[in-house]
Amino acid sequence: MPEVPAPVVKLVRRTAEPVAAQTLRSTTAAVISFVIALLILPQHPAPLTAPLTALLVVQVTLYATLTTGMRRVNAVIVGVLIASAFSSLVGLTWWSLGLTIFTALIVGRLVRVNEFVPEVAISAMLVLGVSQVASMAWNRVLETLIGAGVGLLFNLFFAPPVWVQPAGASIEGLARDMGRMFREMGEDVGSRISVAHAAARLHEARRLDHDIADVDASLRQAEESLRLNPRVRQGLLSRVVLRTGLDTLEICAVVLRVVTRTMTDLSKARTGEPLFPAEVAAEIKELLGQLADAIESFAVLITTPVAASAEEAEARLTEALADGHATRDRVAHLLLQNVHKYPDQWQLHGALLTEAERILDELDVDKRTERLTEELTVRSVALGERHPQLAALARRLRGTTDAVRSRVEL
Repeated sequence: MPEVPAPVVKLVRRTAEPVAAQTLRSTTAAVISFVIALLILPQHPAPLTAPLTALLVVQVTLYATLTTGMRRVNAVIVGVLIASAFSSLVGLTWWSLGLTIFTALIVGRLVRVNEFVPEVAISAMLVLGVSQVASMAWNRVLETLIGAGVGLLFNLFFAPPVWVQPAGASIEGLARDMGRMFREMGEDVGSRISVAHAAARLHEARRLDHDIADVDASLRQAEESLRLNPRVRQGLLSRVVLRTGLDTLEICAVVLRVVTRTMTDLSKARTGEPLFPAEVAAEIKELLGQLADAIESFAVLITTPVAASAEEAEARLTEALADGHATRDRVAHLLLQNVHKYPDQWQLHGALLTEAERILDELDVDKRTERLTEELTVRSVALGERHPQLAALARRLRGTTDAVRSRVEL
């Protein structure tokens, strides 16, 4: 097989990235809407509102496209109606312009067009400033409808990508960083470390909050891309798995920060000597390594869509949790034997054991299954209460699909 040139590989990778894909989609939709507007409005020299609307409507996800399109059209129509009302009563003066803008901004917030509140005032000003108000108003509304329609149809026929993979990569990256910190602490427990060194790791653990915020933003985009996407089956399940998984990792990050705080306090109390004796340090190092393995395996489990790979990840997680519990018990026994050597620091020893147990409990497979079941039940009930007809339709469609699949299998 001939080797693919490096520039071609680089181009293909770039086109698969979210920014590149969204740029191509937005540009194509804008050009198509402009061409259609020229065909429908031949007397209108530059129907730029249509491509502008398509540019704004074709968002990253189908759900965002629908909501943005409706708000955009609503904003333009409201602005046109306000301008038409003012033009029939007063002409264009400084005070009528100010009153039109003020009214448009107030009404825009009342009709909840969100980020398109300025669009209400812009539409009103554009229509108010021309002599043929009725013709201008109709053209602007029609251009907006063309742009919104093209943007919506574009995403329906060319469904936007699902951003689950980038969100999963972010979650796994967060887990790897946490695992690395646990292993690095494991390397330190048998040696003499300075307070400054321990404090630096504590500050690094605190910076995980920023990483969690970035992962949360990526996950919100992934959750939105799953909604109303025709290429996605069981979108609710995927959203719940990722969201509850990130919540668990966030709790583990908080516990990791507490562990680094405990290590910092131990370094202050044991200046000039190792944090733990050699025998205890070896077991604590193993425990921290197993906590790292469990966190990383958990991240792989919640981000793996294939059943076989998910079972393998769950097996690794179960093994890491079992080993962690066993090692934690051995560490507790050793610390109890050495309590007479450090009588003033038994609270720190107990805190370290409690923090390890908390992580093992949060990552427990049975607890995760229970949490997923509860969250799915809550969201299904909430959906049925808000949209009973939509929920009933979804159940009927699901039943029809299952019946067809059963007949095919038979």
